[in-house]
Amino acid sequence: MNKVKVNNLRVERRAKRVRAKVSGTAVCPRLSVYRSLSHIQAQLIDDVSGKTLVAATDREIKAKAGKTDKAQAVGKLLAEKAKTLGIATAVFDRGRFKYHGRVKALAEGAREGGLKI
Repeated sequence: MNKVKVNNLRVERRAKRVRAKVSGTAVCPRLSVYRSLSHIQAQLIDDVSGKTLVAATDREIKAKAGKTDKAQAVGKLLAEKAKTLGIATAVFDRGRFKYHGRVKALAEGAREGGLKI
């Protein structure tokens, strides 16, 4: 196998391993994070009904800042949107990404915004 296929298999395996342990409900949804090279987005998902309750992305933030600062702002924005729906707690799903850098900043921003993770 070539290196790209091996890397993709590793990514899929890592994502499945994380996802097997994390599930969300309407009361305590799953906070799913996706990080690309230039953007970051997060969703609160109810896995029982299979619906996205709240979503936030760094494209909604107009401030000129670095990627990590924008990720933290996305976390705060998501927490504010969750408060309007009466959601106080969530289960963090980092997906295939390591818990450091922008992913960690997003989680800390959500905590600062009042979401209990």
